[in-house]
Amino acid sequence: MLDVKEQLEILRRGVDQIVPEGEFLKKLDRSARENRPLRVKYGIDPTGIDVHLGHTVPLRKLRQFQDLGHTAVIIIGNYTALVGDPSGRDETRSALTKEQVAENARDYLKQVGRIIDLEKAEVHHNGDWFGKWEFLDVLDLMRRMTLGQISAREDFANRIAAEKPVYLHECLYPLMQGWDSVEINADVELGGTEQLFSLMVARQLQPSRGQEPQIAMTMPILVGTDGTRRMGKSLGNYIGVAESPEQQFGKVMSVPDEPMAQYFTLLTDFTEERVKELLAEGANPRDAKEALGKAIVEQYHGREAADRAAEAFRRRSAGEDPLEIPVVHLAADKLDAEGRISAPNLIKEIGFASSTSNARRDIEGGGFNVGPNREAVTDVKALIYVKDGLIVRVGKRKIAEIRLV
Repeated sequence: MLDVKEQLEILRRGVDQIVPEGEFLKKLDRSARENRPLRVKYGIDPTGIDVHLGHTVPLRKLRQFQDLGHTAVIIIGNYTALVGDPSGRDETRSALTKEQVAENARDYLKQVGRIIDLEKAEVHHNGDWFGKWEFLDVLDLMRRMTLGQISAREDFANRIAAEKPVYLHECLYPLMQGWDSVEINADVELGGTEQLFSLMVARQLQPSRGQEPQIAMTMPILVGTDGTRRMGKSLGNYIGVAESPEQQFGKVMSVPDEPMAQYFTLLTDFTEERVKELLAEGANPRDAKEALGKAIVEQYHGREAADRAAEAFRRRSAGEDPLEIPVVHLAADKLDAEGRISAPNLIKEIGFASSTSNARRDIEGGGFNVGPNREAVTDVKALIYVKDGLIVRVGKRKIAEIRLV
């Protein structure tokens, strides 16, 4: 295990707050002296299918703790997800059913495993304890916090001031998150800056079980690909860890210049000197984005995939087809007697549009062409002759070679 100074240099990168920092230093020093790993907690609610790069900010910090010899403890919040985390929100979350949460949770660990060494981590579902509780247990937990404490938290205070409702079940969330720390005896908990209130609740609960209060370590909120709002599935401005190399790289290349420093700091292991060099005045922003895109793709798909994604993007940008064109199948009985199909139906049948209405918009917008010479098709009534090997393109990113079946 590295000494405390070396560990701090690694762990402080990209961190917003360590609360209280003095206690963290003592825990870290004792851990090094006694060779006793810290128990570092991160909870994630399976509220959607995709784990995105915003989620990976604390997960990457958790992996750093792991690599330094500490114990990663992951909480899959299958019960807290039923309540809905109110942190940083200006309205109540939509309710999820147990079935929806269970479905979402199935693929979560597989995606988290792209960042964390799950074989060396502890994984718990908080339904394992909350699912066994009786109503009296809930009442006892609620006695640990006052209405004044709850209403003073910033997001609730803002909603109350704006005359927006704060429902009682939302007040349970920070108590449940805090109790998760009691159940697993956490030394440190990771989260976003907007979660500090909930992370600090555990410090009130742990002494009741004879535990030393945990440390809260918060990371900045990663902005989305629009460069302004926080990355989120509901906003459609996210990069998923399970997305293809081409999707990940293309989305990175679309990120505005302003948040590039944040992306490098929170999502890569580039040194500060290298980041300054890439983002220096006069440097080409495209080169910085390509370096960032390749670094991110390499983390989740490997170096060869990163190189291929970068090459494919360069070819598309130059108006060339990628070296490897995906094959899609089209049923021959979709063609008329002369081997034709209407342009909107073709786009829909190969999965490049969810409906013929959307396909028509692509055609009218000049985004549809076929064949080696990129013959543009702008008439929504056009009939396309289809043979094996026909290349079809929609927009800048969708391309396929058709095989009749």
